[in-house]
Amino acid sequence: MADLALLGSVFAAIFGFLVLFSYGLSRKNEKSQNSVASTTTTTTAIDGRECASRDGGDDVIIVGAGVAGAALAYTLGKDGRRVHVIERDLTEPDRIVGELLQPGGYLKLIELGLEDCVEEIDAQRVFGYALFKDGKATQLSYPLEKFYSDVSGRSFHNGRFIQRMREKAASLPNVRLEQGTVTSLLEEKGTIRGVHYKTKSGEEVEAYAPLTIVCDGCFSNLRRSLCSPKVNIPSCFVGLVLENCQLPFANHGHVILADPSPILFYPISSTEVRCLVDVPGQKVPSVSNGEMAKYLKTVVAPQLPPQLHDPFISAIERGNIRTMPNRSMPAAPHPRPGALLMGDAFNMRHPLTGGGMTVALSDIVVLRNLLRPLCDLNDAPTLCKYLESFYTLRKPVASTINTLADALYKVFSASPDQARNEMRQACFDYLSLGGVCSNGPVSLLSGLNPRPLSLVCHFFAVAIYGVGRLLLPFPSPKRMWIGARLISGASGIIFPIIKAEGVRQMFFPATVPAYYRAPPAK
Repeated sequence: MADLALLGSVFAAIFGFLVLFSYGLSRKNEKSQNSVASTTTTTTAIDGRECASRDGGDDVIIVGAGVAGAALAYTLGKDGRRVHVIERDLTEPDRIVGELLQPGGYLKLIELGLEDCVEEIDAQRVFGYALFKDGKATQLSYPLEKFYSDVSGRSFHNGRFIQRMREKAASLPNVRLEQGTVTSLLEEKGTIRGVHYKTKSGEEVEAYAPLTIVCDGCFSNLRRSLCSPKVNIPSCFVGLVLENCQLPFANHGHVILADPSPILFYPISSTEVRCLVDVPGQKVPSVSNGEMAKYLKTVVAPQLPPQLHDPFISAIERGNIRTMPNRSMPAAPHPRPGALLMGDAFNMRHPLTGGGMTVALSDIVVLRNLLRPLCDLNDAPTLCKYLESFYTLRKPVASTINTLADALYKVFSASPDQARNEMRQACFDYLSLGGVCSNGPVSLLSGLNPRPLSLVCHFFAVAIYGVGRLLLPFPSPKRMWIGARLISGASGIIFPIIKAEGVRQMFFPATVPAYYRAPPAK
């Protein structure tokens, strides 16, 4: 009876929690709709001649020309800003992540006028996911019925996509891309005035602009002066390319719920399939001495669907096995006059759900809309105070995608804890139900409907569904205890992530004063 009482109290607490969130969200939506309406009516295009910096130099310096930096350079350049982009290496990148753009990210790409950057790179359309567990499979399609036919996910070689965006940015006469290594930010009386960097030829140079935006990626060496980085490395990805491989579900990403953690497959060209094997922890078997190949053949290969087994073995034997740490870092900015952080330098989540580019592009849309009314960026303290609203306005979308990615990774990973494994099975079965049980979570994952409250509701719906499976048809004390631990474990997964993201900004952004901050007077 004590266990039953404990379970009842936990359910009551969760119900009250969700009711409170529902009320807060409804109030937030009323206010945010009014706020957005007023913002959109005053936002206009900029005349570049009127909005040039006072000294006739650059308006914005962007450090890094990856997905975030290149897209931002084009966006600000198109709005008339004079943009100087400094990138360490302008040759085509070769990475094993950043290869899947969710439909929500593609919509942002369209909004920024960059949708043609996925053309002519052999990008593949992606319409959803296939989930595999213990020999069973379920298909999860993106809910794209309300969108025109071109909207879907896109998967591609990351380097090809970035080069297309760099070319698009460089095509603007007021955008200058330069190869160089930024070594430090230039500070004067607490205000960032520009950067110190080494050119391609090794010459040390200083560049100045009213606003410096740091987008130098997950390995950023500048972020410490602009945020409080708490980087967590839960696992590493081991990357392979399968050639001439037919996936069980065409034009879908594939997630295998393996032991100890998930395995991903998705097409990156018409003849290639990317495989990412997640290995928990920061250390992986050595590639050089053959331990990694042995691990992949003996531990991973037996857990794959039959159609993927032989191409996977062939990819191992061809070699070129690559690894990359998976990083997670909540956004914890230190607003400083004259500077801003964006992209992976600012905020990261586990790459399991492929949400990084969607967050970056969404952030660029928010920043673009904030900067559009400003013709003068030279009043650094006032601009800094105004741009604090950026950190609030981005939160509902970014935090939803971040929380889902980190929580889903923990749920999808195997565990010796029976309650955690019940949660994992419940998640698979819940998504397999179809209807709202699959459309809701997939809408969150795809960035098409990134609402924090919807995320919390579906997450605990999975937990309660798991408890129901345990208690029916006949509950026993042991099953009731496992069910209580399942709810407790679910809370222990999602609530710390939400706390790190910021409860108030994530669920009630309209209560944050910066949400309503007006542009500085002209």
